[in-house]
Amino acid sequence: MRKVVRKIMMIAFAALLIAIGINLFILPLHLLNGGIFGISLLLKYALGFKLGLTIVCINTPIYLLALTYDRTYFINGIMGMLLSSTMIDLLFPLSGMVHWPIVVSAPVGGLLIGTGVGLMLRQDTSPGGIDLLALLFSKWFSINPGYIIFLADAVIILSGLFILHDQRLLFSLLTVLSVGIMASALTAFKSVGVYVK
Repeated sequence: MRKVVRKIMMIAFAALLIAIGINLFILPLHLLNGGIFGISLLLKYALGFKLGLTIVCINTPIYLLALTYDRTYFINGIMGMLLSSTMIDLLFPLSGMVHWPIVVSAPVGGLLIGTGVGLMLRQDTSPGGIDLLALLFSKWFSINPGYIIFLADAVIILSGLFILHDQRLLFSLLTVLSVGIMASALTAFKSVGVYVK
């Protein structure tokens, strides 16, 4: 029971970091992240959709697919997604409270998000579908999930540049790089068995 409570607390803390990173540093400057977050942010900027709800809607078919492969990842993933989505919408009032230059905000936001994603991956959960797919692929093919996330994120940022035609989105590459570095670093320890859950 103590193990379960500790896991939930760690996932909640990770979700809090993700929500702070997005609301304080990414949303105010109209930057993108990668993954489902990036797609959801793109829809928010282009169409005004509510971010947390969009994340849930896009993730639903991916999580149903995960259910057919591994029930444990599905249950863990739902927990990570719902906590992240809820925290993102609850902490939306933080948006606009920090006024740092974009060259600083982009990587700082990425480091916070990447830390949250990495901590979730260490608990065999994730905040979004692409992260969940990366986690599944890492189990199937012994690839660090941080590398998979980085490649997917880069594709999403380039798509955002093409759709929104906003040169500021180039700074989103700093966000994606920071997320990838933190997620890779935190999951690398698990992959070599340095710690025990």
